[in-house]
Amino acid sequence: MNIARCLDTIDRLCSRPFPAEHGRSDVGREGPGYYIAELGAADPDCEHGERTAEDVEAFREGIAQRLNERWGANPLWGMLTLRVRGERGEEIPEPWASISAMADDLYVWEATGTGRWVALGVADGDETDPARLLAVVTEVDPE
Repeated sequence: MNIARCLDTIDRLCSRPFPAEHGRSDVGREGPGYYIAELGAADPDCEHGERTAEDVEAFREGIAQRLNERWGANPLWGMLTLRVRGERGEEIPEPWASISAMADDLYVWEATGTGRWVALGVADGDETDPARLLAVVTEVDPE
């Protein structure tokens, strides 16, 4: 995982056309109006100096710092409200429904001049899977 490469991936997704169908892309999942990219993951065995879940969190903070410099600082946005609304039957648009099931909180920015939103979070809810650093790029307003 490399902060410069992660930022490059986010920048490419901010300028790439969105797909017409749901599917997989070169960086993760995609659908009409969104991308969910896996930027890196922890090593679940982590015995020989590989990345830990704490390292993945540190990378998120490092990338968030750079994006704060670009688009302004925002507090973490908790996903619990979206999960509860979805459980009550409210339709939550993609990619917000999916990402709220994967990550507990996100940093979210409006990517100035692109008409897109960028979110950054860590998926670590499943103890059988390693922590994963995820970026969301979407035209769907998170509100």
